[in-house]
Amino acid sequence: MESFSTLVRTATHARHAEAGSSAFLDDLLGGRLGVDAYARYTEQLWFVYEALEGAAERLAADPLVGPFLRPEPFRLPALERDLAHLRGPRWRAGLRALPATRAYAGRVRDCAEHRPGGYVAHHYTRYLGDLSGGQVIRDRAERTWGFAGKGDGVRFPVFEDTANPAAFKRRYRELLDGAAADGPEKRRIVAERERAFALNSAVLRALDEEVRRSA
Repeated sequence: MESFSTLVRTATHARHAEAGSSAFLDDLLGGRLGVDAYARYTEQLWFVYEALEGAAERLAADPLVGPFLRPEPFRLPALERDLAHLRGPRWRAGLRALPATRAYAGRVRDCAEHRPGGYVAHHYTRYLGDLSGGQVIRDRAERTWGFAGKGDGVRFPVFEDTANPAAFKRRYRELLDGAAADGPEKRRIVAERERAFALNSAVLRALDEEVRRSA
């Protein structure tokens, strides 16, 4: 019988391929965009992670969500150091969420408030996705814009407090398989993971449109 973690991973293959074929990410990772586009991408991630991590303390006692809320992978501190490097010490004053980003962050907050399984779906999608893709983004940022090693500007994709990414992913999937969720809740997790991919793809499309308008 297929494990729940396998179901969650494989049920969204088509969505995952769609997100991976983003024109914005292709251009960003291909070195065809400037550092401002990277900064805008980092800003949008800040809004999404603020929604995720802003709810963590309140959800820590939730029987479904709580086991997933380890502090090691939290990204807000790294994102904020990167934004201070990219935008300067007054970076908060210039933060601007795209409408698609507001919709994404709003959905995360709604799930945190009303749909614990949905929150897990967003948590899984962001943390495991960014942990997997972080090395590529870091390498490109170093080569294209001159950021050094694990320094400011590329702290977000490094996950430096997650010493063993493979072990982290393995443990995460074990938690999914043992999650305190019945059949309907598991189906909601799978459905919300598809929605998470769609919301992320909408942000990437909006970033691409913004870049093309300003070209």
